[in-house]
Amino acid sequence: MRILGIDPGYATIGFGLITAERAQVHMVTYGAITTPAGLPLSKRLYQIGTDMEDLIGQLKPDVISIEELFFNTNLTTGIAVAHARGVLLYTAEKCGIPLHEYTPSQVKMAVVGYGKAEKRQVMDMTRRLLRLKSVPRPDDAADALALALCHARSATSRLPQQDSGVKETV
Repeated sequence: MRILGIDPGYATIGFGLITAERAQVHMVTYGAITTPAGLPLSKRLYQIGTDMEDLIGQLKPDVISIEELFFNTNLTTGIAVAHARGVLLYTAEKCGIPLHEYTPSQVKMAVVGYGKAEKRQVMDMTRRLLRLKSVPRPDDAADALALALCHARSATSRLPQQDSGVKETV
């Protein structure tokens, strides 16, 4: 399974693509989509949508894992990120890619084993799990890889659901 992790933003959108087969995960690529600071928000959102559509076309993920929004202290920034996240959700749907959303604590639990882990712990475990020499940069890309790992662990932790063709009666 090819899993594209997305760390939403409006200035920098981190992405990370991994492959996951059973318990084996491998990093394919990572990076960031950026938008210029001087552009109006509407133009930034348009650019995010077109760049994301191009990225999906190039990477051909089977599924997308994206972070749910968490408002910290800056509500104005949070609203702009929410707009960008909406564009990302729309683009995934438009491209027909299944989407899974995870909270920051779910990502921390899946990657570190502790839902209140610090950011540096998540980044270091992401590096270790993917057998990378250093933590991916920018931080948004490392966060995106952690989101992809979270989905890999979630998706592979369940027994496959198979339809046996037999109807159960009570």
